Amino acid sequence: MEQKCKQVQIFTDGACRGNPGPGGYGVILRFGSHEKELSKGFADTTNNRMELSGVIAGLACLKEPCDVTLYTDSQYVANGVEKGWAKKWRANGWRKSDKSPALNAELWAELLDLLERHHVHIVWVKGHAGHPENERCDALAGAAALRCQQAPAENGI
Repeated sequence: MEQKCKQVQIFTDGACRGNPGPGGYGVILRFGSHEKELSKGFADTTNNRMELSGVIAGLACLKEPCDVTLYTDSQYVANGVEKGWAKKWRANGWRKSDKSPALNAELWAELLDLLERHHVHIVWVKGHAGHPENERCDALAGAAALRCQQAPAENGI
């Protein structure tokens, strides 16, 4: 008897204070009545890296293959996956159709590997439009970015 995959919802957002600059991501994972929030900040990054990193962090938490509905306000992430851009970039040695390098190749590679493990349906949501989970993820990402911006420099520099 085939076992049915768990149904999981993942909500993500990335933020950057300046682009590049201090950034962070926020993630909500939901399985039934269980929820888990994740966030992490980086001292020097870009908004697109944070959008990708949030999706990767959420999917990486799943311990077994799942049916995932992934909510993102990032057209970069949604189109990169849904329109097959990232798979084409990988097939072309991380080059775009105009032969220029695909940005964030290492993150796209990690995301594509995770997508192969799960059945993922991406739902694009408009950012800053009152979607409760997107607003919460935005707050988590912004707070993580702010912590990095306010942190003293490493090694006392």
